[in-house]
Amino acid sequence: MDSFEWNKIIGAVLGTVLFIFVVRLVAEHVYEPEHPEKPGYVVEGVIEEPAGGGAAAAPVAEVAPDWGTVLPAADVAAGQASTAKCAACHDFAKGGANKIGPGLFGVVDNARASHPGYAYSAAIKGKPGNWTYDELNLFLKAPAVDIPGTKMSFAGIRSERERINLIAYLRSNDDAQAPIPAPKPADAPAAAPAAAPADAAAPAGGPTVSPKGGAPVPAAPAH
Repeated sequence: MDSFEWNKIIGAVLGTVLFIFVVRLVAEHVYEPEHPEKPGYVVEGVIEEPAGGGAAAAPVAEVAPDWGTVLPAADVAAGQASTAKCAACHDFAKGGANKIGPGLFGVVDNARASHPGYAYSAAIKGKPGNWTYDELNLFLKAPAVDIPGTKMSFAGIRSERERINLIAYLRSNDDAQAPIPAPKPADAPAAAPAAAPADAAAPAGGPTVSPKGGAPVPAAPAH
């Protein structure tokens, strides 16, 4: 095969490659998908990455629920259904074995890092105190934000209502249920400023005002 035939073959190959490259560029421009600014829904348990990279932003602070009001009205059955998200790592039965995470029977108002036989992280052991309603609420919302360094990789539960129901179930899942605090008292309305008496005396020597809003009456000269 002479050089002319080789040149035709090489030219055909280069032309094909160039054609494919041009078609790909045109297709990417024509069929480029439009991404929404915000996702239409959020998958629980998945940590969202910030748009510019870096660490995930801390969740927006919320006012702590009034446990004396929300717990009696909570849906315990819905809270038990939410434990399906936790069942791969935690056992909720009395005397249940430790799994990836510790057993959670009787966890409400129990001391942190106290379930026997489980190797807790230094972060959990380094935060003393009990799993109060407020502490559970903060931890379930964003474990890694509430206690940095925890071994719990679950991203958290965004819905406050779901967290309340789950905590209500955890409270019920105990031989001696933690007490429910009394509802918080309603804020008292601010007292109105005291009004000055309508017939307050004018300074000596100054004009007095008619009680019915008439023209000022000259004051009597001081004796």
